Amino acid sequence: MDSESLACSSVEKDLTRVVSKLEQLHENAEADIGDIATQMSELVEVLSRAEQLVTTLNSSTQVSQDDPMGDGVSMQVETEPTAPQRLTERQVESVRNAIARCNERVQKLSTEHRDLHGSISKIGKAIDRNFSADFSSTMRVDVLQDEDNLMLLNKAIAKHYCRQGMDDVARTLIRECKMSPEHAQDVFDSEREFADIYGIWVKIQKRDLTDALKWAKMYSQQLSDRHSLIEFRLHRMRFMQLVSYGLDSQREAISYARLNFKKFAVRYEHEIANLMASFIYLPSGLENSPYKHFLGQEKWTELSFIFLKDACQLLGISKNSALSVVVNAGCTALPALLNIKQVMQSRQVLGMWNGCDELPIEIDLQPEFRFHSIFACPILRQQTSEDNPPKKLTCGHVISNDALHKLSVGHILKCPYCPVEQNAEEAVRIYF
Repeated sequence: MDSESLACSSVEKDLTRVVSKLEQLHENAEADIGDIATQMSELVEVLSRAEQLVTTLNSSTQVSQDDPMGDGVSMQVETEPTAPQRLTERQVESVRNAIARCNERVQKLSTEHRDLHGSISKIGKAIDRNFSADFSSTMRVDVLQDEDNLMLLNKAIAKHYCRQGMDDVARTLIRECKMSPEHAQDVFDSEREFADIYGIWVKIQKRDLTDALKWAKMYSQQLSDRHSLIEFRLHRMRFMQLVSYGLDSQREAISYARLNFKKFAVRYEHEIANLMASFIYLPSGLENSPYKHFLGQEKWTELSFIFLKDACQLLGISKNSALSVVVNAGCTALPALLNIKQVMQSRQVLGMWNGCDELPIEIDLQPEFRFHSIFACPILRQQTSEDNPPKKLTCGHVISNDALHKLSVGHILKCPYCPVEQNAEEAVRIYF
C-alpha cells in the first residue's frame, strides 16, 4: 500500500470513530430529551393543579341579602380575598425532583457534546499530520508572471463559467481582468454550443425532457448513424413519465408510444413490449411494480449524463472544460509530485527539477486525461518531446532524435532493428 493510501486509511479510521460517537450521541440525546420533556410535562401538571387551587380559594364571594332595617335598600357585601395558598410539601418536593432530574440530563448532554467536540478537532490534526498543506514546492509561480499565460488562464476560467451557464460571472471576470474584445468574443463563441447542451442536461435532471426531445429530433439521423441509444432512452423516459401520472394519462401515454416508438420497433421490439406491459400496474401505481426504478432520481441522473456524453461526441466538443481537466489531473499528480520533491530535498538533487516541461517522474493518469498519442523511444526508453522529437528512418522504423545522434557514425546510421544502413540526415521528423 502506498503512502497516500496509508494516509487516507489513517484519517478514515479517525473519521469512522467520530461518526460512530456522533450516532451514539444522537441516540442518547433523543432519549434524554424525551425524558426531559416528560419531566417538564409532570412539572407543568403539578403547577397547574396548584394554580387551580389558589384560584378557587381566591375567588370573590358575592352575597345578596334583604335589608335588615326594612328600608328597602339592597346591600352587596364583598368578602376580603383569601390569602394565596402555598404549595404543599409534596408538590414542592415534586418540583424540586423534576428540576434536579432535568439539570442532570442537560449536564450529561453537555458533557457528551464537549467530548465529541474534542474528537472532531482531532480529525483536523490527523489531516494535518498525514497530508501536506504546503504545495509551494510543486508550484511554477514564474509561469503566471507572463501576461500571455495569465490571459490564457483567465480565458480558461471564463470559458468554464460559460459552460456552467454563468455568463454574468464570466462577463465580470472578463471586465475585471481587462480582457481584449477579441478574446472575450472567443470565450462566448467557443462555448455557446456546450452552454446549450449544459442547459438541457440541467433540465433533464429536473425531469424536464422538452428541450432534450427537440434536440434529439433535430439530430435524429446523426444519432442513428452513430448507433446512439439516447433518442430511444429519452422517448422511453418520457413514456414512463406519462404512465406514472396514473390512469388519467393512460390515453396520452398510448398516443405518445404510437407516435414515437414506431421508428424503434425493429431494434427495440422486446423492450417496447415490456414498456407497454406497465399499463397493467396502473390501478395499484408504478411505485408498487417492477417499473418503480423509472421513478427514482438515479435513473434521471443516469439519463442526463448519457445525453451529455452522446451530445458532446456528436458535436465534437469536450464534455469537460479545460479548467476542470487541468485541476483534476493536477490533483491526481500532486501526491506523487510532493513525494518526489521530499526525496529530492533529502538527497539534495533539486537540480533535476529545473522547471522544464518534463516532470522528473512519470505520472500515471487515467485514460480520460490523455488527449494525444505518446511515443517513447524504443532505444533510450524516453518519451519524445519538442526538444527530442521522433524521427522516421528510411527503413520505416522510428526512434528519437537523441538516439539517432548516438547511433550515427558520421553520416552513416545502421538501423538498430534491421541491418539497413542509411544516411542519418535522411531521417524525417514525424508528428503523432
